[in-house]
Amino acid sequence: MIFARVTGTVVCTLKDEKLVGSKLLLVQPVDLAGSSKGSPLVAVDSVGAGEGELVLIVQGSSARQTSKTDGRPVDAVIFAIVDTVEANGKTAFKKSEDANAK
Repeated sequence: MIFARVTGTVVCTLKDEKLVGSKLLLVQPVDLAGSSKGSPLVAVDSVGAGEGELVLIVQGSSARQTSKTDGRPVDAVIFAIVDTVEANGKTAFKKSEDANAK
């Protein structure tokens, strides 16, 4: 599982028929401090995420395990929107206090 920030949307009018109706989002993997880690990627949204939200993504065969991506040509999926993260007994992230969420 990877923390990522939703940074935009991807629109494809022509795509494989198995992806018709799928919402594609541009996500940037991040660490808990919000710093970018690696390259941005496109992920299918299975939970209704929005721009600026901190989400969890999975890649590879795990990306085809959600009810919206089963049997589809998907390599990355957003499967959760993060509400809080606690690390070492402290709150490292709280959605209600996140200045990046829109």
